[in-house]
Amino acid sequence: MQIGYKLAAEGFGPAELVRQTVRAEAAGFDFVEISDHYHPWLDNQGHSPFAWTVLGAIAAETERIGLATGVTCPTVRYHPAIIAQAAATLAILSENRFTLGLGAGERLNEHIVGEGFPVDVAGRHQLLREALEIIRSL
Repeated sequence: MQIGYKLAAEGFGPAELVRQTVRAEAAGFDFVEISDHYHPWLDNQGHSPFAWTVLGAIAAETERIGLATGVTCPTVRYHPAIIAQAAATLAILSENRFTLGLGAGERLNEHIVGEGFPVDVAGRHQLLREALEIIRSL
């Protein structure tokens, strides 16, 4: 069994998330998982740092703890090729401590690029399947 610590990017700024991870590693947690949101869930949360930059800083400040996205949507806001490159880079920087968590996304975070967001679940899942094929091939 592994025990993880959730990095709530909606509630804390990037430097604090790095500090929390350093403390989690010292406390013996096996991994951290960071939300990859553009907007916080609630207005009073006030944060949503760029998860990939935070993960890079965490990789530089830690030695053992696993890192994961929880989760990234590689279909609307991000192109799957960008996610493939980001995940590969982070895997190298973290010495293979990174796990890419992917999902079909939600409108709150994905509509911001102005492309719309597929309402039907089947359509979102089809986009995710296509993105997985691209990411795996790259």
